[in-house]
Amino acid sequence: MTSTATTISSDALIHQLEWRYATKQFDPARKIDLETWRSLADSLVLSPSSYGLQPYKFIVVADSALRAKLRTASWGQSQIEDASHLVVFAIKKAMGKAHIAHYVDRIAQVRGVDRGSLAGFEGVMVGNLVDGPRAAAIDQWAARQTYIALGNFMTSAALLGVDTCPLEGLDPATYDAILGLEAEGYATVCACAAGYRSGEDKYASLPKVRFPESELIEIR
Repeated sequence: MTSTATTISSDALIHQLEWRYATKQFDPARKIDLETWRSLADSLVLSPSSYGLQPYKFIVVADSALRAKLRTASWGQSQIEDASHLVVFAIKKAMGKAHIAHYVDRIAQVRGVDRGSLAGFEGVMVGNLVDGPRAAAIDQWAARQTYIALGNFMTSAALLGVDTCPLEGLDPATYDAILGLEAEGYATVCACAAGYRSGEDKYASLPKVRFPESELIEIR
């Protein structure tokens, strides 16, 4: 882990955020190279989440037969099959004490600390998420953490010159059945296609439409 940050210019950041858009047509002949994909995979692993609990899993669907089935569960959207990579974002359903304990084990291992010293932190998480007020809506809480990862993935892709399209136009239950997620205790939230835009995608050249800063950002 580095102790100092390597920065890019403000102009470069804004340029890439202006460049990115929800790609409607991907070029199926262009694939993300292994080094770039490794960086994008790392962006998923390094995404922030509440308490650092990571109550999710990312399924990279490479099998063409599975992709064809998923397309039928995605309103027939071509991105499912044409993009270089397809990532399904799934929550860990009814996350409980076992997942929290597994995370605390991981903290002790990575940081080389006595697990007993983490008992207080573990108790706070259990008290809030399992025994406390969030327990009744724990799956919605997990879904919100998943969307943080989605945003992180898309921004990272834009900085690497990779196109993405977030996909909520899908049937989560059918995705779960096709991918066997229910038996694993996970549930689909959304998906994201990643690759390179087709030269025929008319949406690539359209101006980005956003409300003005004065309507979106308020200083009090």
